[in-house]
Amino acid sequence: MPDNAARHPNLSHTVMTELVLPQHTNAYGTCFGGTILSWVDIAAGVCAGRHAGTTAVTVAFDDVHFILPIRLGDIVNISARVCHVGRTSMEIRVDVWRERYGGPREHANTAYVVFVAVDSDGKPVAVPPLIIDNDVDRGSFAESSERRVVRMTKAQRVGKTEA
Repeated sequence: MPDNAARHPNLSHTVMTELVLPQHTNAYGTCFGGTILSWVDIAAGVCAGRHAGTTAVTVAFDDVHFILPIRLGDIVNISARVCHVGRTSMEIRVDVWRERYGGPREHANTAYVVFVAVDSDGKPVAVPPLIIDNDVDRGSFAESSERRVVRMTKAQRVGKTEA
């Protein structure tokens, strides 16, 4: 597939599974938020790199929501999916689910992470367009477009721009 050919989000969808161990927890037996964010960043980075076909670097975390605590011994499932692309940037939605052996999966966290695709010299490069062919993806794209406008406004205030 040519580097600039449009790609469906299913092609880069990434799933990771982690087990919460003692080194991941605080004094209350819950997983550190920073550990969860690290896992989110890894899953989102793999997803972004798959879509771009090259290295992608994190430029922003947006709308991070910790919904339920994740505890020692929980199985953590992390699902990352491209929901928007710009010229060189991609927004990845990451959902985190917790479960106990034999128990139900529960939605514990959602985050949106923005990446920029880069070449071997670290210079931004164009990313393939996103194929949007269903109502769920259209809704995600529309919502992410709104978040992008807010991010761009904030970035201009501090002198940074996202492609």
